[in-house]
Amino acid sequence: MSREELNQWKRGFTPQAEIWNGRLAMLGLVLGLTFLVLWRLL
Repeated sequence: MSREELNQWKRGFTPQAEIWNGRLAMLGLVLGLTFLVLWRLL
């Protein structure tokens, strides 16, 4: 599977969807932790 094909936005249980799910989950985790750290500091 090529790199461009893995970055495509596809619905359903596909490798592309799982990769995007992981990316969005990490984004949410980082934003949540950043918010909590800033909340504690201010």
